[in-house]
Amino acid sequence: MSDRFFVFVGGLFGFWGVAAAAAAAHIAGTGMLATAASILLVHAVLLVALPAALNAWVAHRGLMRVGGWLLAAGVLLFTGDLTLRALVDSGLFPMAAPAGGILVMLGWAAIGTSGLVSSRL
Repeated sequence: MSDRFFVFVGGLFGFWGVAAAAAAAHIAGTGMLATAASILLVHAVLLVALPAALNAWVAHRGLMRVGGWLLAAGVLLFTGDLTLRALVDSGLFPMAAPAGGILVMLGWAAIGTSGLVSSRL
């Protein structure tokens, strides 16, 4: 799949993050929604910038790409669960947020490690 998909997902995360932040500002007791908004907005920027880093050959491309996919999946699970819990008092499925959080951490680890691994491998 094209690296442009990261830009697409980043744009969706940005849209969702702004909407979640606006809702959190107007709905009482939505701390989880504010947390989801922050996570979405930070990772939206990363995913939009990821193709530029991939094309600049600044790191191991395959490992960086895997990190991007892990981040996208993890953020979707983590923030999806928080958003549903905040708005409808029911999550995606048991342990969705922790599973998403672990994927996000693994994604960041993969991206960080990609800078240490030769891009010629």
